[in-house]
Amino acid sequence: MLVRREWMLLALLLTAPMAAATGNVVTDWDEKAVAILQPGTARPPETAFRTMAILHLAMFDAVNSIEPRYKPYKIRLPATPGASKEAAAAVAAGAVLVKLIPDVAADVQSALTSYLASLPDGEAKANGMRLGQEVAANTLAAREKDGASAADAYRPRTKPGVYIPTPLTVGWPIANMTPFVLTSPSQFRAKPPPSLKSAEWARDYNEIKEVGEKNSTKRTARQTEDARFWLLVGPRAYNPLARQIVIAKNMDLLDSARFMGLYSVAQADGAIAFFEAKYKYEFWRPLTAIRNGDIDGNPATEREASWQPLDATPMHPEYPCAHCVQSSTAAAVIQGLLGGDEIPEVALTSPFLPGVTHRFTNLRAFTDEVANARIYAGFHYRFSTIAGREMGQKIGAYAVKSVMQPAQTAMAR
Repeated sequence: MLVRREWMLLALLLTAPMAAATGNVVTDWDEKAVAILQPGTARPPETAFRTMAILHLAMFDAVNSIEPRYKPYKIRLPATPGASKEAAAAVAAGAVLVKLIPDVAADVQSALTSYLASLPDGEAKANGMRLGQEVAANTLAAREKDGASAADAYRPRTKPGVYIPTPLTVGWPIANMTPFVLTSPSQFRAKPPPSLKSAEWARDYNEIKEVGEKNSTKRTARQTEDARFWLLVGPRAYNPLARQIVIAKNMDLLDSARFMGLYSVAQADGAIAFFEAKYKYEFWRPLTAIRNGDIDGNPATEREASWQPLDATPMHPEYPCAHCVQSSTAAAVIQGLLGGDEIPEVALTSPFLPGVTHRFTNLRAFTDEVANARIYAGFHYRFSTIAGREMGQKIGAYAVKSVMQPAQTAMAR
């Protein structure tokens, strides 16, 4: 029933008319793409950031080919003067979604046809459409062999004949995927987690044992709300933040495309980087550790045989905190582009808490909430949230400085 409802909502969103007063073609197609990738629609969460990055890169390179104020990410094609930037961006986005998510191709094509019908007919529109299609094809071809479709060959740790839980882990192929900006998945890998014999391990073990337990009496009502709110993952958790800032700042079309492009490639590389680190260290989750507190060699960590986290533990290794990488990557990109922590007010919602809205005007408050929420949920130790935030800051800052830089303006006329 949930999946059916999600598909109905998706169909309504895809067929809804574009509302220019609340955004532009870049933000509109970001919203449509996120709806396609949202939980409940059978989209692998570990590949969603890749899809959004390819979509936004195609839109950026298409618009930038017409108005070349920045260095292209990959492609700058000859553009007929006056070609429609709106048509180019929309066709580029639609082509990417049709290729990467073929089972919704008919709905995407219908949405694209509806949008294009709102643009004046003529050569400008036709030339923009052709350019968008060509840029999308080139962008998709550049990522065709990036490793995203590699088979999951993760080898669970066990002993001959000994049962271990059998659900497949998440994200193992992504750990080896070619990054969009980083020089390698391990470029900003966090240092190893603390020794199990250390005071730091004991401190953070005991903290999450208390506040992250399913029926904890130490966790406040607001902390429980935050934990449940941030059960949301993927672009649906993070893209509304960037999208609302673009709209509030009233960015022009090219700057919107660049902002969302940088944000999306950094988010994709953040996912690659945290999965690489997770499978490098294979550190145990609190659910495993606390039920085995008597074997870690630390006298300050008592075992609790029936301990459970607030919600179901994600199916991949613990260290570092993925949400912390993603939220801090987001913050670092926005800081790099806007110059500080203060942002126009954004309002975020979560399907895990219908009717609840969290509002932010400061990026530090945003990343603090996300990091603490993962402790309150019983998923991550505090040292893991610190490591994840440090990784995210480095990844986001590196992305902003590395691609889509302003082009040289001194040209012979």
